Amino acid sequence: METAAPRKIPGSAGRATLPAATATRTLGRMTEVFAQTTQAAPGPKAPSPRPAAFAAIDDSVARRLLSRALSRGGDYADLFFEHTESASYVYEDEKVKTVGRGITLGLGVRVQKGEATGYAYCESLDPSMMDEAALTAAQIAAGEPAPGPSEIQVGTRPSFYDVPVLSLDSPAKDKLDLLRRADRAARAVDPRITKVQCSFVEQRRELLVLTADGRRFADEQPLMRFGVHVVAESGTKRQGGTGGGGGRYGMDYFLRHPPEEHAREAARVALAMLEAVEAPAGELEVVLAAGDSGILLHEAVGHGLEADFNRKGTSNYAGRIGQPVASELCTVVDDGTISHSRGSINVDDEGQPGSYNVLIEGGVLRAYMQDHLSARLLATSPTGNGRRQSFRHNPLPRMTNTYLLAGPHEPEEILRSVKRGVFAVRFSGGQVNISNGDFVFALTESYLIEDGKLTTPLKDVQLIGNGPEVLNRVTMLGRDFALSDGIWTCGKDGQSVPVGIGTPTVKIAAITVGGTKA
Repeated sequence: METAAPRKIPGSAGRATLPAATATRTLGRMTEVFAQTTQAAPGPKAPSPRPAAFAAIDDSVARRLLSRALSRGGDYADLFFEHTESASYVYEDEKVKTVGRGITLGLGVRVQKGEATGYAYCESLDPSMMDEAALTAAQIAAGEPAPGPSEIQVGTRPSFYDVPVLSLDSPAKDKLDLLRRADRAARAVDPRITKVQCSFVEQRRELLVLTADGRRFADEQPLMRFGVHVVAESGTKRQGGTGGGGGRYGMDYFLRHPPEEHAREAARVALAMLEAVEAPAGELEVVLAAGDSGILLHEAVGHGLEADFNRKGTSNYAGRIGQPVASELCTVVDDGTISHSRGSINVDDEGQPGSYNVLIEGGVLRAYMQDHLSARLLATSPTGNGRRQSFRHNPLPRMTNTYLLAGPHEPEEILRSVKRGVFAVRFSGGQVNISNGDFVFALTESYLIEDGKLTTPLKDVQLIGNGPEVLNRVTMLGRDFALSDGIWTCGKDGQSVPVGIGTPTVKIAAITVGGTKA
C-alpha cells in the first residue's frame, strides 16, 4: 500500500503556548499540527485490495446476491462484508484486570426503494444465509425485478493510513508493559495519586463493499486507543483526571507518544482539579482551548449538518445553504483525509472515498455531509460520510474529522482580551437538541480568567447555549489549530463510530455558565 502525505490543515502554523506555565499545560496533548495551506491534499491512489477474509466472494457471488437483492424492484442495492478482529487490556491496582480478544464476521445487505430502506444481515458467509439476507432486504420493494447489477469494476481509493505492523500482530506482553509503565509514571508524579487504571484497545477492521451500479471497494482499517485514568486525593477532596490518545496507528504510535506522557497528563489534571473552586454563574465570556474543546463544535453544530436531519427538515440548518449561519471568522470542515487520524477513512462504509468537505465557509453554510440515500434524494453527490458501526447496521450520514479552521489571532492575545470569563479545556457529557442546536455541556477541566490571566481551576462548570448562536458570537480565533489525539467516539441512532475533532483557541462573546457561585 502506498503511503499518503499527511493532510495539511489550513491555517495551522503550530500550537502556540499561553503566557503562563499553567496555561501551557492546560492545552493538553495534541497530535502533530501541520504546515499552513489553503488546499486539500489528497493521498495517492491505491488499488482496492481483496481482504483475505473475503477470498471466496468473487464477482459471480456478488452478482448473484445483488440480483436477489433487486428481485422485488429496488432502486439500489449494496453488499457490505466486514471482518473485525479486536483486543482489549485493562491494568488496574497494579495488576492485570482483564484481557479480551474477539472476532466478528458478517454481511449486511441494503436495498433502497424511494425513501425506504430494507436491511438484513447474517453472521456467516454461508451461501444460503447470504441468499436469505439478500431476499429479506429485497422485501422493502414490491414489484417486478429491477435490472441486474452492472459489471463490477475494482475501484481505487486513497491511502491515508499505512501501518507497518498492526498492534494486533504485536505480542500481548508488549502492550501490558506499556500499561505498567503508565501506571508507574502516574504514581510517581505525586503521593496524592491513589488510584490508576490504564487501558489499551485495538482493532483491525476489514471491509468489502459491492454495489448494484458496479463498484467494488475494499479497505483495512487499523485503530488503537491508549487511556489512563487516575484519582487524586487530599483530605476530603477527591478528583479524577484522564489522559490518552491513539488513531489509525500501530505500536509505532508510542515512539512519539510514550505511555508516560499520557500518565503525567492524567495526573496533572487530577491534581489541578484538587484546587478547584466553585464556578461563577451567569453569562460570561468563554475561551475554548485548542484541540479537545472541538467536541462542542462536533455536537452542537456538526450533527446539525448531517444530511438526513436536513432532508427531513429536523435540523436548524435545513434549507439554509448559501445563508450566513456563523461569524465570518468561522470555516468548518469535515475531513476524512487526515493521515492516521482516528476519524479518517480511505473509503466510507458505502465505498465512497474519504474526502475534504467545507461545510461552513466564512460564516456561510455551503454543504451538508451526505450518504448515498440522502445524496440521491437531494439530487447531489455523496461526500464520503456514509458510516455504520458494523455489518449489523444500516449506514447513516456521519462525521469523520470535524474541525474549525485557524484564525488570525495569537492565543495570548485572546486571553488578554478577557476581563472575566472561563477557559474551557476538557469536556465530558452533554446534551444537544438537533432541531434547534440548544446544548448543555459539563466541563472536567476549566479555569477562571481574570484581567486577561488564568487564575484558579473551576469545578462543577456547565456551558449552556445554542450551537448556531455560539458560532455567531465568535469574536476571536487563534492561529494555534490542534487536533484532539484520537480519543473520541460518536453516537447516533444507537450506533458508535470513531471520529476526530479539532479547533484553535476560540473566544466566544457570551455563553451562559452554569456554576454554583454568583
